[in-house]
Amino acid sequence: MSLFDPENSTRSKRHKKVYALYEIAYTIVDVSAALLFVIGSILFFYPKSTDVGIWFFLIGSIFFGLRPTIKLAREFAYLRIGDYTDVADNVK
Repeated sequence: MSLFDPENSTRSKRHKKVYALYEIAYTIVDVSAALLFVIGSILFFYPKSTDVGIWFFLIGSIFFGLRPTIKLAREFAYLRIGDYTDVADNVK
């Protein structure tokens, strides 16, 4: 098993469940980040809410940073399920 192999998500029922759970988390974070940026942008139209808009942008940026973290965590979850020796064979 190699990291970021698209076939990892279908290796077993447990792999499929891990994929689904992490995909839901990824989508929630993705949508939340986008909403925070849209709302932050709207808040910049009003001088009294500029500070709140800055916080929305900061939190949205953190959420966008979580996206690759979720994918990496999913790959480590696959490793906990799968065969560790194949990973070492695929490192170049």
